[in-house]
Amino acid sequence: MTGRDYGVNPAVPQIMWIDLNSAFATIEQQAHPSLRHRPVGIVNRLSPNCCIITASYEARKFGIKVTRRREALAKCPELVILESDPPKYNAVYQKLKAIMADYSPICGMKSIDEGYIDLHGTKYDTLEKLTTLGYEIKRRVKDEIGDYITINVGIGANRFLAKQAAGLHKPDGMDIITADNILDVYGELALEDLTGIAGQLGRRLRRVGINTPLDFLAASESTLRKSVFYDINGTYWYQRLRGYEVDDYETHLSVIGRQWAVDQNGDDDEYLLGCLSYLAECVGIKLRFRSAAARGVGLWLRYDNGETYRRKFLYEAPLSDNRPIWLAAEKLFERRPPGRVQWLGLYVYNLSRPNEQQMSLLTDINRAHGLTRAMDTINQRYGAATIHSARASVGAERIKQKIPFGSTAYFDLLS
Repeated sequence: MTGRDYGVNPAVPQIMWIDLNSAFATIEQQAHPSLRHRPVGIVNRLSPNCCIITASYEARKFGIKVTRRREALAKCPELVILESDPPKYNAVYQKLKAIMADYSPICGMKSIDEGYIDLHGTKYDTLEKLTTLGYEIKRRVKDEIGDYITINVGIGANRFLAKQAAGLHKPDGMDIITADNILDVYGELALEDLTGIAGQLGRRLRRVGINTPLDFLAASESTLRKSVFYDINGTYWYQRLRGYEVDDYETHLSVIGRQWAVDQNGDDDEYLLGCLSYLAECVGIKLRFRSAAARGVGLWLRYDNGETYRRKFLYEAPLSDNRPIWLAAEKLFERRPPGRVQWLGLYVYNLSRPNEQQMSLLTDINRAHGLTRAMDTINQRYGAATIHSARASVGAERIKQKIPFGSTAYFDLLS
């Protein structure tokens, strides 16, 4: 039997998935040859409570992935820990985007270190040409970005299968999933190896006797829809597993935020408020960069004893300036219970598109909008935090630019 017997898409696969291996750690090893072949971990900011956000493959051999600093050093005392360097990663991101765009106008980065190329309508219409193209892009990455940089290339009939193919043989792999080999591929994987299957969803599948990817493929659309997902997602998964595209949509933006691992003085209100003020300005910049406005402001804190504090404030009308975000954050912070703060997080929600043409009748509000736009222009031209409020000075000094996993929009903001 082949995948065709299960209704798998028989067409020549035309989606290529590019995955930059251990992106930030590898980029640091490219920039610093002395770090090559050594265990390296990247953190957003060095502090006792920081977390490794990505690790080199040498570090992963010790079981280090997303791991607390203390735990990582206990596993690998020789681990080299570096603070993240967003401009450096942004340069690689922009170069990778440019390489991908050379082969199709329909391409995009789905996160900072991976993206897709839709090759429908191009000359790459056979498995031989697709394989040649995959190795050509690998070569260009080494020639144009760095000789220590490696990527995985996956090719499939839809984004799901292309991404699965890109994860089969890391690092530096090249794989194609077709209707003819899909049963062999699924047969080598565990259920949770499938992108999007983890935790609760895996348990739900097993409750109806779906224990492997092959069981998943063999399940009827009715079973998936009525007994597992209870909605249209059952149909989507039935199609997705067979190589039919259901994921070519833009996700809806619902929350914009920023969090920070407090480096010191977690019980000093003035210090924390100064840092919170800077977070409010960062969130405001992100909000305006996405051409959005928000009604809600949320604050969350985690204390060193493990307890958390979460509160929200909802304005009557949408806002996008820094000041109302800060005023709401300050009010929520003042209501917090006492304790030493370990993590500080601020976000805005209930998002909408502002009416750019509608000016307020209040001169002070218009003046505030104009001042905000002027600050954004200066910061975009000369760098983040070039100009900020006096209250935010301590935060601008202490809080470094964070790597925005799962989103590419803020790398465009940096460029």
